[in-house]
Amino acid sequence: MAPQTVLGIESSCDDTAAAVLRGREILSSVVLGQTELHAAFGGVVPEIAARAHAEKLDICVAQALHEAGIGLDQIDAVAVTAGPGLIGGVVSGVMCAKGIAMARHLPLYGVNHLAGHALTPRLTDDVAYPYLMLLVSGGHCQFLIAHGPERFERLGGTIDDAPGEAFDKIARLLALPQPGGPAIERCAGDGDAERFRLPRPLLDRDGCDMSFSGLKTAVLRQRDALMIDGALRVQDRADLAAGFQAAVVDVLAEKARRALASLVPLTETPTLCVAGGVAANMTIRAGLEQVAAEAGATLICPPLPLCTDNAAMIAFAAIEQMPHRAPDGMDLSARPRWPLDGKAPAMLGSGKKGAKA
Repeated sequence: MAPQTVLGIESSCDDTAAAVLRGREILSSVVLGQTELHAAFGGVVPEIAARAHAEKLDICVAQALHEAGIGLDQIDAVAVTAGPGLIGGVVSGVMCAKGIAMARHLPLYGVNHLAGHALTPRLTDDVAYPYLMLLVSGGHCQFLIAHGPERFERLGGTIDDAPGEAFDKIARLLALPQPGGPAIERCAGDGDAERFRLPRPLLDRDGCDMSFSGLKTAVLRQRDALMIDGALRVQDRADLAAGFQAAVVDVLAEKARRALASLVPLTETPTLCVAGGVAANMTIRAGLEQVAAEAGATLICPPLPLCTDNAAMIAFAAIEQMPHRAPDGMDLSARPRWPLDGKAPAMLGSGKKGAKA
């Protein structure tokens, strides 16, 4: 059977993306970012993001098709992020995908954004099931065992801020530019990570759950104690950045060690995979590499363009799931919340729209 050629669309946060895949071959992957639109606000503004998606989606799709060198008549299916995410952006993507699918009589697949990240190691490295997946980004932080393209077992996750969100908030506290992750990493390079005794939340609790809110508060208090005439000395800023980054690394490393202990009995080739924007942090990668080596596991970090939000992962997730489910109908809904492991208890509470994570 010839591999399926799939158009993928992603618009769950502040990146408008489209891609064309033929099986595991990425024919094109286009990502139009919105960093400049949100820079003055210190974070993503949902209304601005939704409007930008609506304005750019058709342009992004056209560019992806052009770079792939094919037309819509050569597309076999359309895949789109149907959640979780900022609802305005998700709705924009879903409606765009529905329009293309309806006009061209193509199968439509709504994909969980987190499944896109979780299945990326299958796209880049053909990792065999089961494997351990650490999703670590601006909005999510979870340890999952991927048993199959639609079966994910959550071992633990953050009960408050995700690491990427914490990096952004600490960058603002330290008067560093956004996005916070790269800014913190650069600043920490000149700092002393041992100078401040910052907490490592939940390390005294069994399991793989994490918390970063208390760490953020501790950095805030330490910063306030160091302020002189409303400003931080350069070295104080660097030392705080280094101390914060080291605390995050320690938490992720210890929780990864515990998560790997659950995976090792299930496979002869244990693999720890990492995806999400925070996976670009080389200090975090080094900590996880050490943990994987100690457990006799392999660490897989996909290339950065495929770690951060992109549409290639959405198209591939649909390709992986096609043999296991039917296409979605035109009643496909955009979902702000959509846990990958529906059997696990909600970590961040539930409401009318369902479990948050």
